Amino acid sequence: MKISLFKVRHISFYSIWLFSFLILTACSTDATEEELIPDSEMSDDPIAGDDKEDNKEDGQDEPDTPTTGAVTFENGFTLNESRALTNLVLSDQEYSNFISGEGDLKMVSQKAYQYMKDDFDFIIILSVEETQPNDLFYGRATPVQNSVQGLGSGTFDASASYGSSGRLNTIIYMPRAEYIRNGPFLHEIAHSWGNKGFIPTTVGGHWGYASTAGQLGGFDELVDLGNGTYRARLNDRDGFGTFANGGNSIPYGNLELYLMGLIGPDALTSLQVAVNPQKGSSAGEFTADAVELYTPEALIAEHGARVPTVMNSQKDFTALAVIISKEPISEEKMTEITNNLDNFSKQGNPDSSWGSLNNFWMATQGKATFSFEVQQQTLQ
Repeated sequence: MKISLFKVRHISFYSIWLFSFLILTACSTDATEEELIPDSEMSDDPIAGDDKEDNKEDGQDEPDTPTTGAVTFENGFTLNESRALTNLVLSDQEYSNFISGEGDLKMVSQKAYQYMKDDFDFIIILSVEETQPNDLFYGRATPVQNSVQGLGSGTFDASASYGSSGRLNTIIYMPRAEYIRNGPFLHEIAHSWGNKGFIPTTVGGHWGYASTAGQLGGFDELVDLGNGTYRARLNDRDGFGTFANGGNSIPYGNLELYLMGLIGPDALTSLQVAVNPQKGSSAGEFTADAVELYTPEALIAEHGARVPTVMNSQKDFTALAVIISKEPISEEKMTEITNNLDNFSKQGNPDSSWGSLNNFWMATQGKATFSFEVQQQTLQ
């Protein structure tokens, strides 16, 4: 059921509003989320069979893999001592392709699966740029498969073409390793579940002008100024992002938690969605033909119940971090990245170096975990 509504106020998670998710990075403060984050993309490559080559010669024993410490899979591809990340050294051209937004994701994933089992839900590719490359997105999530029903889109499975036999869900690429801490890492993870058509939007793949107040955008309060003009607010401040809301500075919104399978439909709240919105001249202001209210019952009736439900949905996620570079990264850089990965995956608050930023456990209200550790049994 949809009805007109002027103002609904939701409880916000945090009182600190950071309008740009890159406020902690070196980007221009004049940039907007709309300019910084593109839509997530689904690969349009045809599903192919697993064409990994077996590089073991018949009758030749493989050397024993050490049970602890660093592992060298081959020249230019290593697992660090803490087994939190891998470093893949690429040619200048291969690396440049990533910096221009045309990196070969399948080359990276297929390389990983030569030496590791299909034990990862995510592969996170990070390059080591000191500054944000010009005209490049800050993060991109590429869906590999979707087996969840009730998200607003159909199911599909292209995992075989990435070297996975059905486990891999999403590949995320971010050009700076610092974005694990500052964002948009939480944002890119959210693209695994939304917005795949669950609510109408004029901002493809994101929530747009809606009371979602989450990683993919939206507000938590809407003020009717009359004559089809509205002012949206977030965390008691004028303004919000239609694409993103402050990087890792805010947790996941109510709708995002539902689509992730972390809360049930009984905890899902009604949503305001603007019809034909147009951005105004001041913070949070926009015009719209109307503001419609979408009840949980109406949304579930339209898209079907989420399957799996919150009772048996996945709550613990694993990821392989692949740091790409043109030469082996330094021990100092490896330690810095490892610390951020550890903080992101900690089941508790990250250390003081993160300030008030959220890790995955905090952003999900302690309902889910995210691990980067490569277990011994994962190694081939």
